[in-house]
Amino acid sequence: MNGKNQKGHLSRRHLLKFGAGIVGTGAITAGLGSNLVFPDQAIAKDDMTPEQALQSLMDGNQRFVKGKRENPHQNMSRMTEVAKGQKPFASILGCADSRVPSEIIFDQGFGDLFVCRVAGNIATKEEIGSLEFGTLVLGTKVIMVLGHERCGAVDATIKGAQVPGQIASLIDAIKPAVEKSANQRGDKLENAIKSNVLYQIEKLKTSPVISQLITEGKLKVVGGYYDLDTGTVTMVS
Repeated sequence: MNGKNQKGHLSRRHLLKFGAGIVGTGAITAGLGSNLVFPDQAIAKDDMTPEQALQSLMDGNQRFVKGKRENPHQNMSRMTEVAKGQKPFASILGCADSRVPSEIIFDQGFGDLFVCRVAGNIATKEEIGSLEFGTLVLGTKVIMVLGHERCGAVDATIKGAQVPGQIASLIDAIKPAVEKSANQRGDKLENAIKSNVLYQIEKLKTSPVISQLITEGKLKVVGGYYDLDTGTVTMVS
């Protein structure tokens, strides 16, 4: 076997070991309580509870709304610090909408939030995998699925828009939530957006990694709704 082929063989073997440690059901159960560490990563210290992590997010949003932002962890020294390794305390599954930047609306900085953004804040397999990594490996204590006022992806789903390319996959992922909210009273779009938040939370909870962390009290998964006009995040339940 030449050097090139040997290198490729070793690379594949390492990938298989990586996959076994993360997605193998038995390894997941065992690994949650272990000192699992990936190259250049470290599990966050258990010095914050899920409740405290959520409160920190909401306190930051209140500072933002009141115009009293502290802009924490946004200087060069913090950037240098987290360049060596990250230990975010919260994960956000948010919409790709340019008007909803998580670090700004929650008044956080470098290394504080593990953020996944996709139109309609949908829990695709890639987003779920990313959030599993954020919780299991990096140690985030809370995952917030964050919907927002006047979400275009949800609105297009309600209207049955005919769209090109892969945009249709977004609409397909939102349709079940829209159907669930069809008979609710009140604003049709707002109801559907909040229903979509709850639907995506349920999809996240089908993950054995995430559900196990919840069972062990190491993680909370919650929903939020961002008001574009006021900047306020309210809980969705």
